[in-house]
Amino acid sequence: MTENVIPLFKDPQEAPTAPLVVAVPEPVKPVRVWKRTGRAVVGAVTHERTKGAGRIVVRHGSYVLGGTRIVTRRAWDGRTGARYERLLRAAEAAGNYEAAGDWEERLHRFREQRHKRRMDLLMAPEKLVKGAAYGAGGGLGALIAIGIALAIANKDASDIVTPLMAFVELIRLLVTLVTVLWGPLVAVGSWLALAGVWAVGRHRNAAPQWALPAHARSSDAGAPITPSIVVTALRDLGVAPLRKAIKEMGDAGAAMLGPIRIAGCGVEVDVTLPSGVSTEEVQNRRKKLAENLARHQHEVFITIPEAAHTVRLWIADSGALDEPIGPSPLVTDETMTADYTKGKAPWGQDLRGDAAELSAYQRHVLITGKSNQGKTAALRSLALWLALDRRVEFRIADLKGVGDWGMFDGLATVLIQGPTDEHVIDATEMVEAVVAEMERRIQAPPGTKFDPLICIVDEAQVAFMCPAVGEGKDKRPYGGSKATSRYFMAVRKIHNQGRAVDVLMWEGTQDPTDQNLPKLVREGAHTRISLVLGTESQSRMALGDSAVDGGAAPHLLRQGLDKGTVVVASDGIKIPAGQPSITVRTHFVDTDAAAVVAERAKALRGDVTTLAAAWHDEEEERDALADIAAVLGDTPRVLTADVLKRLSTLSENTYGSWTPGDLKRVLEEAGAEPYKSDGRMVVGRERVTRALTNRDTDGSASA
Repeated sequence: MTENVIPLFKDPQEAPTAPLVVAVPEPVKPVRVWKRTGRAVVGAVTHERTKGAGRIVVRHGSYVLGGTRIVTRRAWDGRTGARYERLLRAAEAAGNYEAAGDWEERLHRFREQRHKRRMDLLMAPEKLVKGAAYGAGGGLGALIAIGIALAIANKDASDIVTPLMAFVELIRLLVTLVTVLWGPLVAVGSWLALAGVWAVGRHRNAAPQWALPAHARSSDAGAPITPSIVVTALRDLGVAPLRKAIKEMGDAGAAMLGPIRIAGCGVEVDVTLPSGVSTEEVQNRRKKLAENLARHQHEVFITIPEAAHTVRLWIADSGALDEPIGPSPLVTDETMTADYTKGKAPWGQDLRGDAAELSAYQRHVLITGKSNQGKTAALRSLALWLALDRRVEFRIADLKGVGDWGMFDGLATVLIQGPTDEHVIDATEMVEAVVAEMERRIQAPPGTKFDPLICIVDEAQVAFMCPAVGEGKDKRPYGGSKATSRYFMAVRKIHNQGRAVDVLMWEGTQDPTDQNLPKLVREGAHTRISLVLGTESQSRMALGDSAVDGGAAPHLLRQGLDKGTVVVASDGIKIPAGQPSITVRTHFVDTDAAAVVAERAKALRGDVTTLAAAWHDEEEERDALADIAAVLGDTPRVLTADVLKRLSTLSENTYGSWTPGDLKRVLEEAGAEPYKSDGRMVVGRERVTRALTNRDTDGSASA
């Protein structure tokens, strides 16, 4: 604003002493006007009411256009063979030649019938003229006959034409009505036709998604997988050579696809990639491919089949992988038994929905994954199934110690539960005792048969990370991954030689690293299993490079949502040809159900005396007869071979080298000699207890 002094009096003397000050507004610049106008226009256009009105206009206009297109296409399909040709091309593109032949036959029949209708239409005018002539003659004759009847009745000859004139008057009245109503009918008919196509478009939601009401907007999630959807998803994957090759194909990329096959809770299709496109480029874009197929990332799996330059896509039905797979046969079938040599554990289902069964015969097992994802439950269900084979002996160390393996008390000969260094020391000595048993078996005469011995260490990372060292002169550490580590070396020895004499090592670990799961240990397992992991490098540690390069991706599983879902690399499970791994959704057997299964196993094999630790008594002189009574427990009779195994577990130093002759000698001296039952040598608990009682009584009397 500027202030200008304006005189209001002609004579300066008449003016007041102080000048009158008047404010004159400063001229508004054109640029400011345009800015204000632009902001106002933008505000009006972007206002929510304006947007809503625009969406309404576009929506209803699209309903009319879309409805017209749909009605026109329906009419065209009804008048021509376009629908049959379209379905014929789709069947050929899908490789379903049987369906293609069926559609071709239907198209041929349609064309024959259409030709017949057209020929009938050519003959229609002649038939119409003849029909009209016959009708007119007959109608005229009928009217005249009625007139004659009226004339006779009324005795008036003029009544002969009365019916004919009445019919003529009716025709005139109808013409008048049509003349009056034709205009309104045409106007109303046009609006009715417009309303009809609008209703069709509205029913089919023939408008852009952004213009539809919020409740009517829908996504393509769950849409059936068709060849065109797969090709479009691959075309839009962001691989330039692939996109160019699809555009140049005469069949729009259909030749790339094999048949789309139903595979469990989804579909499976092989895609032969064009030259210049590698399988890795497709594998690395799994997330984008899943989005292009209207699926979540975890619902699309990419593997490499036997065929060269080909990827196999397995696409789940939307939401199918979030549904439970049902209870384990271990729980539902109370008559189930196991066979270590020839049987397979009913472990879960693969992605196709087929039963996934795992063989444990002469295979070391390693299972790893993040915490609280079902690792212990998956490993325990395998052990529970194997417990139904009475020949199998278990020695178990649970270094978590929260009771997950408590139901094996009375099944396992050794059960260590706890996370402390003392528990790790006990677990290490247990594994070393298993090594001693393995070496004893190796030195046995050729052809000697041995019962399976399964050594299980759950939470094995606790053992590898244990800082404890030996006492006295032996300063060897229990943990670690060096040649001086007692636990590491014991596991390595079992991996190297145990399989040959049915001595197996099963380990469960969390979040694998080179420190808590050394390379030599993880590569010594025949069956490698992984739940969800954090990184691809961890997946390679768990399953190996070849499995991950072939499509195994436990790091892409969803933490918390894919509990119990594992990726398995093993020759002990049926894996599709050409693939190095398989994804399995394992049955969940909770602790209560596991206890029920364990009770069935105990009923099959009888009572087993379970030791809480496996330490070696190097200096203590043992009481052989008392130890025999201890390992017999409450079982009335135990095979001599089983007594020897239990004694060896109790004290490897004292009883590890015992033979059946040594056992017989001790028992005969005590008056509790073994005897035959069902043709096999057994030790009777009653005889041993009586011998102990007599010995104690004699000792007291002599004292």
